[in-house]
Amino acid sequence: MTRPKLSYTIWFSQRTGSTLLNYALASTGVAGDPREWLHFQYNSPVTFKREDLEQIWQCGTTPNGVFGVKTGFEQRWIDAFRTMSGLPQNASRAEVWSAAFPNCYKHIYMTRRNKVRLAVSWWRAIVTGEWHRNYGEQSQEHDISDKYNFEAIQYLLLQSTMCEAAIEDFFSESGIVPLTIVYEDFIQDFEGTVMKVLEFLDIQADNISVAPPALDKLADDTAEQWVQRFREESQRGWENRRW
Repeated sequence: MTRPKLSYTIWFSQRTGSTLLNYALASTGVAGDPREWLHFQYNSPVTFKREDLEQIWQCGTTPNGVFGVKTGFEQRWIDAFRTMSGLPQNASRAEVWSAAFPNCYKHIYMTRRNKVRLAVSWWRAIVTGEWHRNYGEQSQEHDISDKYNFEAIQYLLLQSTMCEAAIEDFFSESGIVPLTIVYEDFIQDFEGTVMKVLEFLDIQADNISVAPPALDKLADDTAEQWVQRFREESQRGWENRRW
């Protein structure tokens, strides 16, 4: 099995555009295929084996030796990789991660400024089952007007905050300075963002064309109503409203 010459990781919380970036980078043919390899095919590290890891390398690496993976932070995978690689407890988590994904010294961090809109988008995806929509595809009909749930949105808001805190702690521990991509900027400058990623990965992009966005936005009037309702309910009784 040939090990990747360069590995990179896209770290993200839900609804920050990571799948859109995954499709764009994979379309170049020179930036690996940074899918959620650990979550869709291998849901638990308990039964994960070395050959599974090598299979991921093979599937996610382009002919130039570049491998990509995207993931939210989960300590359980780092614990599993530490055991698999036989690394001591004093080895940093970044060292453990690079043992699993060779030469992984490039990290991309995807975030979203407005965490309320993130949480509402996440809840909308859960209640509709529609997580992505291919570009140009007709929108599905969803009657979700009665699916608003303050507690659920609040919980997802906390989930995203804790996920990002864990990712940032991982970076700080090892002095990693990632390329940060902000969702709101990404959707305003899609091609420019993709080219910035290729530059960050030291991939020559002179003759590379970036495919148009593969996904459409899912936000609709109902989602915006939920955003405004959550904003009002969260600050009810506050003397100093923030938003």
